[in-house]
Amino acid sequence: MPDQRSDKVVVVSAPGRVELVEQEAPPLRDGMFRVQTLYSGVSAGTELSYVKGTNPYLSVTWNPDLGLFQPGEGSTPYPVERLGYMQVGRVVESATPAIGIGTVGAMTYGHRTGYLADPVKERFVPLPDDVDPLLGVYVAHMGPICANGVLHAAADLHGTDVRSLGDGVRGRRVAVVGSGVVALLTALFARRHGAASVVVLDPTPQRRAVAEALGLETLDPEADDPAVVLKTRWAHHAGDRGADVVFQCRGQDWALQLAMRLLRPQGTVVDLAFYQAGAEAVRFGEEFHHNGLSLRCAQIGRVPRGLTPTWDRERLSAETIDLLRAYGDQIRKHMVSAVMPLEEAPALLTDLAQRRRQELQVVLTA
Repeated sequence: MPDQRSDKVVVVSAPGRVELVEQEAPPLRDGMFRVQTLYSGVSAGTELSYVKGTNPYLSVTWNPDLGLFQPGEGSTPYPVERLGYMQVGRVVESATPAIGIGTVGAMTYGHRTGYLADPVKERFVPLPDDVDPLLGVYVAHMGPICANGVLHAAADLHGTDVRSLGDGVRGRRVAVVGSGVVALLTALFARRHGAASVVVLDPTPQRRAVAEALGLETLDPEADDPAVVLKTRWAHHAGDRGADVVFQCRGQDWALQLAMRLLRPQGTVVDLAFYQAGAEAVRFGEEFHHNGLSLRCAQIGRVPRGLTPTWDRERLSAETIDLLRAYGDQIRKHMVSAVMPLEEAPALLTDLAQRRRQELQVVLTA
């Protein structure tokens, strides 16, 4: 058995303070298994909210029974020791017949060199040999976030009778606001499942360039009014123009306002964004009201009501593996902007939080 007595762990100890600390590795117990981390993906939006101190879990109490944030102690106070949810590890010890030594799989346990896991309580998704293990960082959580957004579009049309992710996008005109990782994977899911058109909108030229390298059409929302452009192009019939569905993937209020302007009457915005501030730019008295629009939040904590157990996290992970088989080479080439050692994570996260550095997808190696 390997001599693994401690793990290196990325910890946010206070706003703006990120450290790499040594923690004693717990002993292997019956029914458990231990993984050695191979790759750990950085989810900049969520993780930087802890570095910046803007995540609501830091300052108020989340009541899961009521589904409310309430005054009180933060539900996730500093130090934050479980940062990130995009890990790939190799099993190096196992005391369970369920998972064998040497198996490589995707998990969600934070940036650390190793982890002791309980297969009954935690998900371990074995990676097939034909999927690049570095891209396995998307399989356990990030990919399912995006697949769940597309699933919400399907449920919006078909209720509980959803047979495929394509049920919400096949043959439809789709707009995606944002071109970060969530937006790009969502756009690829829509294209993979038969959307008639997919247009990605983002003001950052470098991000649009990545989308275009992936074969996606883009528009600059700061150039000609993209709502006029798409509503001129996407005509259904008189008085009915625009996107059938918009996936809103950028956590800023102007992006949500833009998403609503892009929709045809009675269309739906499927919102995957994490907003950490107010929404002064959102005007519900304008297109939202006059075009009878719908807004659905696709949060990974739940699939659309009535779709379980047919659609669950395991199936969304399987859909992600299918996406990686189709587009893995392109994703690796164009979306993964940096691969670096775990030891560099504190400086990286600090630089990203303070906007001294821009990255699309960083993967840490342990």
